[in-house]
Amino acid sequence: MLRRLFSKHGTRWTLGLVLTVLACAQTLGMFPATLTDRIDLFFYDMRIRVQPAAPDPRIVIVDIDDKSIAEVGRWPWSRNVIADFVTKLADHYHARTIAFDVLFSEADTSSGYGVLEGLAKGELKEFAAFGERLKTLKASLDYDGRLAAALHERPVVLSYFLSNRAHKGLLPAPAFTASELNGNALDVLPWKGYEGALPALQRTAKAGGYMNTEIDPDGLLRSIPLVAQIDNSYYESLALATARVALGATAIRPVFLSDDVRSDQAQREYGVLESLRLNTLPRQTVIPVEREIKALIQYRGRGGPDGGTFRYIAAADVLKGRVPLQDLENKIVLVGTTAAGLKDLRATPVNSEYPGVEAHANMVASILDGDFKQRPDFAAAIDLLQVIALGVTLTVALSLLTPVWSILFSLTMAAAIGAFNFWMYQAHDMVLPVANALLLIAGLFVVNIAWGYLFEHRKGRAMVNLFGEYVAPELVAEMAANPNSYSMEGESRELTVLFADVRGFTTISEGLDPNTLREYINIYLTAMSENIRGNRGTLDKYIGDAVMAFWGAPVTLPDHAARAVATALQMQATAASLNRDFLARGWPALRIGIGLNTGEMRVGDMGSKIRRAYTVMGDAVNLSSRLEGITKVYGVGITVGEGTMRAAPDFAYRELDRVKVKGKNEPVPIFEPIALKTQLDAGVRDNLEKWHEALALIRAQRWDEAESRVRALHDSAPDDGLYLLYLERIAHYREHPPGTDWDGVTTFETK
Repeated sequence: MLRRLFSKHGTRWTLGLVLTVLACAQTLGMFPATLTDRIDLFFYDMRIRVQPAAPDPRIVIVDIDDKSIAEVGRWPWSRNVIADFVTKLADHYHARTIAFDVLFSEADTSSGYGVLEGLAKGELKEFAAFGERLKTLKASLDYDGRLAAALHERPVVLSYFLSNRAHKGLLPAPAFTASELNGNALDVLPWKGYEGALPALQRTAKAGGYMNTEIDPDGLLRSIPLVAQIDNSYYESLALATARVALGATAIRPVFLSDDVRSDQAQREYGVLESLRLNTLPRQTVIPVEREIKALIQYRGRGGPDGGTFRYIAAADVLKGRVPLQDLENKIVLVGTTAAGLKDLRATPVNSEYPGVEAHANMVASILDGDFKQRPDFAAAIDLLQVIALGVTLTVALSLLTPVWSILFSLTMAAAIGAFNFWMYQAHDMVLPVANALLLIAGLFVVNIAWGYLFEHRKGRAMVNLFGEYVAPELVAEMAANPNSYSMEGESRELTVLFADVRGFTTISEGLDPNTLREYINIYLTAMSENIRGNRGTLDKYIGDAVMAFWGAPVTLPDHAARAVATALQMQATAASLNRDFLARGWPALRIGIGLNTGEMRVGDMGSKIRRAYTVMGDAVNLSSRLEGITKVYGVGITVGEGTMRAAPDFAYRELDRVKVKGKNEPVPIFEPIALKTQLDAGVRDNLEKWHEALALIRAQRWDEAESRVRALHDSAPDDGLYLLYLERIAHYREHPPGTDWDGVTTFETK
């Protein structure tokens, strides 16, 4: 069975295997993954977009917006204003944490203190009172100093920017150093430089974090690296630093995969970073990370003041004390900008103009909740397994299914993969690849459809071309729809075969000129062929004026014998109609004899290397040919064998004789079909009964009784040659008795 299936579907299976292997290679990273990456990102973005906005009252964004610029003045504001701003948030509103998504890397000279100090040392040097007074004003005019004092002992996180240029400003203390990794190496992109806050400001701030984010190749912001490397030290992002300060943690520890996750022994660690852990109480805060210590941003809305996730408060309202205390009390405050000309906007999956400060706010919320979507290290293994399973299943299934079922099965598989992927995303927070699996499903489906169209269609057309001359159009259409069920290979089947011949054709051909003879025979053969094909018969060949046909192949017909008998009766009726037309034209009369037989015979493509044909062979075929030849002996138009009579019991038959034809040693009964039993009138039925009674008397050698019965039938139908034949036989047997061992069989020595 497997051998038959492979011979039938081997090419499809080979193509399916090739596609599956290519998909596996793609999964293992052996080919560029631009297309699959984009498809995976598309489905990831779709999931993010359909995620409903989830308001988070713990985090507030204080916005340096157009209103605040108009009220306070152009940006950057002087550091004494920022100092008042910090003091107001920390002391009046009791903010839990204050994080600035703005950079304080340049000294503030807006107070004019530097100019005054230059005058005190230059042109006004002689005025000692001026110098002394200036010293008393220094504290109030040193705006950077005022801001540094405001930052002292307050939960403020400053920001800085990583770059590969020269160092500027001051970095905060590192989260950890290479010496704390116990020899393990972190998969993180190193940086060479930075632009940090003024040293005086960073020294007094609670913490600092870099503002850098990670832009994907398509230009969208989907993740943030939580840790970056400069030299041998590792620094935290703005979101991580903000969350750590808000949670009261003082240290960050990298945790590596080990054979025992409960063990902290360095020698048992394998060097693959599993997570970052904050030393919070009562239990540590675990932050799972991906490669390059990234974390996916869980966007909880479309962003901005109307995004529905974080509340936006104008910075001017904070400075003026117009914000209700409860709106900021114990909140995590991120200070950012949306004013025209200052907008820190990023393209994201949910919005092409998304405030950068809100991207950090979403990451802070994920750290607080422990809510992260991850692309696990074993995602490629899952992808490989589902590709292999899909490849094998679809390769076999699609080759066996019809086009409609192939479409439904492919869609079902795609839906199953999508459902599994979404379930892993929702229930287990895993972002798994799906592109390879979907592309494989599409590829296998297209290959099978293309195969069906390009090859099966050609095979169907070949079937049409092959059998179109032999069988009826409706049979050809049926075969073309399912060409694999039919072939030219030889096989044994029970079929019914027909031979039809024109009586006295030699005399007819001698009496007509060639052109008229051609028209005569063409009209006859066309009419006979239409009768055969109209009853789903297979036209085998023309043998001069003779026609050969059979029923039951290549399309299986359970009622092949009945169709053949009905065709023979129709052909005789058609011949009678043609005869009237021919006589009207002055042509010779047309009479035909038909022989039918049913039995096992060999059917298929037979012949020589030079010429072959789809035909039948065997004893049953030869007997049919002999039966056609002896129709003229019995004066009937149709003769059928016993096999046909038994296989088509709905017809009424007249038994003609028991004969031994040339080449056969066993006698066979032969019959003449009359009509369907339901169409017999009472007179015909009565004559049939009388004839069979007379035939029984003949075989019993009761000549007188037999002659009386046959003569009465002959008188009622003087043109019936069968009755005249048997009257002659009775007379012969009277003079030459056949003997007591006579079996009633007539032997024919010629064809």
